[in-house]
Amino acid sequence: MIDATQAVHFVKTLSGRFSNHEQAQAEPTKFSHINIFFRPLAWNLFQGPWFYSEQSYDYDPWRPYRQGIHHMVVSADHILMLNFGLRNGLRCAGGGSKPDLLNGLEREDLLPRPGCAMEFRATTNDRYCGEVEPGCQCLIPRGGQMTYLVSEVEFDDYHWISRDRGFDPATHTYRWGSEHGPLRFKRLERYADHLGADWLRDNQAAQIETA
Repeated sequence: MIDATQAVHFVKTLSGRFSNHEQAQAEPTKFSHINIFFRPLAWNLFQGPWFYSEQSYDYDPWRPYRQGIHHMVVSADHILMLNFGLRNGLRCAGGGSKPDLLNGLEREDLLPRPGCAMEFRATTNDRYCGEVEPGCQCLIPRGGQMTYLVSEVEFDDYHWISRDRGFDPATHTYRWGSEHGPLRFKRLERYADHLGADWLRDNQAAQIETA
Protein backbone atom coordinates (compact mmCIF):
# COMPACT_ATOMS: atom_id res chain seq x y z
CA MET A 1 0.00 0.00 0.00
CA ILE A 2 1.31 3.45 -0.93
CA ASP A 3 1.23 5.71 2.12
CA ALA A 4 1.18 9.51 2.29
CA THR A 5 4.95 9.79 2.75
CA GLN A 6 5.57 7.75 -0.39
CA ALA A 7 2.98 9.72 -2.34
CA VAL A 8 4.56 13.04 -1.35
CA HIS A 9 7.97 11.72 -2.39
CA PHE A 10 6.51 10.89 -5.80
CA VAL A 11 5.10 14.42 -6.12
CA LYS A 12 8.44 16.01 -5.24
CA THR A 13 10.33 13.76 -7.64
CA LEU A 14 7.93 14.30 -10.54
CA SER A 15 7.68 18.08 -10.22
CA GLY A 16 10.29 20.20 -11.90
CA ARG A 17 11.90 21.36 -15.10
CA PHE A 18 13.87 18.89 -17.19
CA SER A 19 16.04 19.61 -20.24
CA ASN A 20 17.68 17.37 -22.85
CA HIS A 21 20.24 20.06 -23.70
CA GLU A 22 23.18 17.66 -23.44
CA GLN A 23 21.54 15.11 -25.72
CA ALA A 24 20.64 17.77 -28.28
CA GLN A 25 24.16 19.20 -28.21
CA ALA A 26 25.73 15.77 -28.68
CA GLU A 27 23.42 14.72 -31.54
CA PRO A 28 21.83 17.86 -33.02
CA THR A 29 20.67 16.12 -36.20
CA LYS A 30 18.66 13.60 -34.20
CA PHE A 31 17.32 15.51 -31.19
CA SER A 32 15.89 18.99 -30.71
CA HIS A 33 16.49 20.88 -27.48
CA ILE A 34 13.32 20.38 -25.42
CA ASN A 35 12.17 21.46 -21.97
CA ILE A 36 9.62 19.49 -19.93
CA PHE A 37 7.78 21.15 -17.05
CA PHE A 38 5.65 19.49 -14.37
CA ARG A 39 4.02 22.05 -12.07
CA PRO A 40 1.89 21.12 -9.05
CA LEU A 41 -1.18 23.34 -9.19
CA ALA A 42 -2.35 25.43 -6.27
CA TRP A 43 -4.59 23.13 -4.22
CA ASN A 44 -7.57 25.50 -4.27
CA LEU A 45 -7.87 25.41 -8.09
CA PHE A 46 -9.40 21.91 -8.17
CA GLN A 47 -9.25 21.04 -4.46
CA GLY A 48 -6.97 18.09 -4.97
CA PRO A 49 -3.57 16.92 -6.22
CA TRP A 50 -3.38 18.23 -9.77
CA PHE A 51 -0.51 19.14 -12.09
CA TYR A 52 0.07 21.17 -15.22
CA SER A 53 2.63 19.96 -17.73
CA GLU A 54 4.03 21.30 -20.94
CA GLN A 55 6.75 20.42 -23.41
CA SER A 56 8.32 23.07 -25.60
CA TYR A 57 11.29 23.62 -27.84
CA ASP A 58 13.90 25.70 -26.09
CA TYR A 59 13.82 28.35 -28.83
CA ASP A 60 10.03 28.76 -28.59
CA PRO A 61 8.93 28.54 -24.92
CA TRP A 62 5.64 30.40 -25.43
CA ARG A 63 4.28 27.89 -27.94
CA PRO A 64 4.47 24.49 -26.25
CA TYR A 65 3.76 21.58 -28.56
CA ARG A 66 2.20 19.57 -25.72
CA GLN A 67 0.17 20.68 -22.70
CA GLY A 68 -1.80 18.70 -20.16
CA ILE A 69 -3.60 18.74 -16.83
CA HIS A 70 -3.11 15.69 -14.64
CA HIS A 71 -5.07 14.42 -11.64
CA MET A 72 -3.09 12.21 -9.27
CA VAL A 73 -4.93 9.23 -7.77
CA VAL A 74 -3.14 6.96 -5.30
CA SER A 75 -3.94 3.26 -5.68
CA ALA A 76 -2.83 0.26 -3.63
CA ASP A 77 0.29 -0.52 -5.65
CA HIS A 78 0.65 2.34 -8.14
CA ILE A 79 -0.09 5.99 -8.76
CA LEU A 80 -2.53 6.84 -11.52
CA MET A 81 -2.35 10.10 -13.47
CA LEU A 82 -5.64 10.88 -15.18
CA ASN A 83 -4.96 13.09 -18.19
CA PHE A 84 -6.91 16.06 -19.50
CA GLY A 85 -6.47 18.45 -22.38
CA LEU A 86 -7.31 22.15 -22.37
CA ARG A 87 -10.07 23.88 -24.31
CA ASN A 88 -7.83 26.91 -24.78
CA GLY A 89 -4.21 25.99 -24.21
CA LEU A 90 -2.97 29.37 -25.42
CA ARG A 91 -4.32 30.99 -22.26
CA CYS A 92 -1.75 29.22 -20.10
CA ALA A 93 1.02 28.56 -22.66
CA GLY A 94 4.31 29.22 -20.92
CA GLY A 95 2.81 28.33 -17.54
CA GLY A 96 5.64 25.89 -16.93
CA SER A 97 8.05 28.74 -16.34
CA LYS A 98 5.43 31.39 -15.41
CA PRO A 99 3.05 29.64 -12.99
CA ASP A 100 0.93 32.77 -12.48
CA LEU A 101 -0.55 32.00 -15.90
CA LEU A 102 -2.19 28.91 -14.37
CA ASN A 103 -4.13 30.69 -11.64
CA GLY A 104 -7.22 31.19 -13.80
CA LEU A 105 -7.74 27.52 -14.65
CA GLU A 106 -11.27 26.20 -14.04
CA ARG A 107 -12.97 22.81 -14.28
CA GLU A 108 -14.75 23.93 -17.46
CA ASP A 109 -11.36 24.27 -19.17
CA LEU A 110 -10.64 20.54 -18.93
CA LEU A 111 -11.13 18.01 -21.73
CA PRO A 112 -10.96 14.35 -20.62
CA ARG A 113 -8.52 12.10 -22.48
CA PRO A 114 -10.11 8.64 -22.10
CA GLY A 115 -7.73 5.72 -22.23
CA CYS A 116 -4.70 7.98 -21.72
CA ALA A 117 -4.10 7.70 -17.98
CA MET A 118 -0.52 6.95 -16.95
CA GLU A 119 0.29 4.30 -14.34
CA PHE A 120 3.42 4.90 -12.26
CA ARG A 121 5.23 2.43 -10.03
CA ALA A 122 8.32 2.78 -7.88
CA THR A 123 11.17 0.56 -9.07
CA THR A 124 13.44 1.61 -6.19
CA ASN A 125 13.01 4.05 -3.33
CA ASP A 126 13.98 6.94 -5.58
CA ARG A 127 13.03 5.91 -9.12
CA TYR A 128 9.71 5.57 -10.93
CA CYS A 129 8.50 4.04 -14.19
CA GLY A 130 5.27 4.93 -15.95
CA GLU A 131 3.28 3.73 -18.93
CA VAL A 132 -0.09 4.34 -20.54
CA GLU A 133 -2.93 2.33 -19.02
CA PRO A 134 -3.64 -1.02 -20.76
CA GLY A 135 -6.09 -1.28 -23.64
CA CYS A 136 -4.51 0.62 -26.57
CA GLN A 137 -7.26 3.25 -26.26
CA CYS A 138 -5.22 6.46 -26.04
CA LEU A 139 -6.07 7.50 -29.60
CA ILE A 140 -4.16 10.25 -31.40
CA PRO A 141 -4.67 11.35 -35.03
CA ARG A 142 -1.37 11.59 -36.86
CA GLY A 143 -0.68 12.05 -40.56
CA GLY A 144 -4.32 11.67 -41.54
CA GLN A 145 -4.90 8.41 -39.67
CA MET A 146 -5.79 7.35 -36.15
CA THR A 147 -3.08 5.83 -33.98
CA TYR A 148 -2.82 4.77 -30.37
CA LEU A 149 -0.11 6.04 -28.05
CA VAL A 150 2.46 3.94 -26.25
CA SER A 151 4.23 6.20 -23.76
CA GLU A 152 7.02 5.07 -21.43
CA VAL A 153 8.66 7.22 -18.75
CA GLU A 154 11.41 6.75 -16.17
CA PHE A 155 12.46 9.46 -13.73
CA ASP A 156 14.26 10.09 -10.47
CA ASP A 157 15.69 13.09 -8.64
CA TYR A 158 18.15 13.82 -11.43
CA HIS A 159 16.92 12.36 -14.73
CA TRP A 160 13.87 11.97 -16.95
CA ILE A 161 13.79 9.45 -19.80
CA SER A 162 10.77 9.22 -22.08
CA ARG A 163 9.70 7.51 -25.26
CA ASP A 164 6.45 8.09 -27.16
CA ARG A 165 5.38 5.96 -30.11
CA GLY A 166 2.22 5.60 -32.16
CA PHE A 167 0.77 2.37 -33.54
CA ASP A 168 -2.02 1.41 -35.93
CA PRO A 169 -5.11 0.33 -33.90
CA ALA A 170 -6.00 -2.44 -36.37
CA THR A 171 -2.60 -3.96 -37.15
CA HIS A 172 -0.55 -2.72 -34.16
CA THR A 173 2.23 -1.73 -36.55
CA TYR A 174 4.55 1.14 -35.68
CA ARG A 175 3.59 4.50 -37.25
CA TRP A 176 5.51 7.33 -35.59
CA GLY A 177 7.78 8.50 -32.79
CA SER A 178 11.20 7.97 -31.18
CA GLU A 179 13.09 7.00 -34.31
CA HIS A 180 16.43 7.61 -32.60
CA GLY A 181 15.60 6.17 -29.19
CA PRO A 182 14.33 7.75 -25.98
CA LEU A 183 14.68 11.40 -25.03
CA ARG A 184 17.08 11.86 -22.11
CA PHE A 185 16.63 14.84 -19.81
CA LYS A 186 18.34 16.20 -16.73
CA ARG A 187 16.59 18.07 -13.96
CA LEU A 188 17.23 21.81 -13.82
CA GLU A 189 14.65 22.93 -11.24
CA ARG A 190 12.45 21.54 -8.47
CA TYR A 191 8.90 22.82 -7.87
CA ALA A 192 7.36 20.82 -5.03
CA ASP A 193 9.81 20.65 -2.13
CA HIS A 194 7.46 22.86 -0.09
CA LEU A 195 4.47 20.49 -0.40
CA GLY A 196 3.30 18.07 2.27
CA ALA A 197 0.59 15.47 2.77
CA ASP A 198 -2.12 18.15 3.04
CA TRP A 199 -1.71 18.85 -0.70
CA LEU A 200 -2.89 15.27 -1.39
CA ARG A 201 -6.38 15.90 0.00
CA ASP A 202 -8.91 15.31 -2.79
CA ASN A 203 -12.36 16.88 -2.54
CA GLN A 204 -13.58 16.83 -6.14
CA ALA A 205 -12.33 13.59 -7.71
CA ALA A 206 -15.68 12.02 -8.55
CA GLN A 207 -17.18 15.25 -9.88
CA ILE A 208 -14.42 15.88 -12.40
CA GLU A 209 -13.79 12.31 -13.57
CA THR A 210 -17.43 11.84 -14.51
CA ALA A 211 -18.00 15.31 -15.97
